[in-house]
Amino acid sequence: MSLVDVKEQAAQLSDAWRSVVLARVGTAAVKVLRMDGRELPEEVHGTAEVLVVADGVLELELGGEELTVGAGELCRIPAGTRHAVRAGSRGTLLIVEVGED
Repeated sequence: MSLVDVKEQAAQLSDAWRSVVLARVGTAAVKVLRMDGRELPEEVHGTAEVLVVADGVLELELGGEELTVGAGELCRIPAGTRHAVRAGSRGTLLIVEVGED
């Protein structure tokens, strides 16, 4: 077993919104990134993902609706769902992505 300081890993990233894989479990990758307030364009993925806000806040547009995800909360994004990060998102974000078998 190994411990990872998620906030420290995010703080060490040279660029905001660039994720790094912290661990893999089966086909899932657990990534961390640092949010810096910028908005990001809409995207869509072929697989589901889970976004976990470790600290700060994530402002999302998810399937045409606005959603605020706070520290300690998570949001599941189903495969094929359009989503975009709205301005004001700051802090540390964990992303759990399930790869294909």
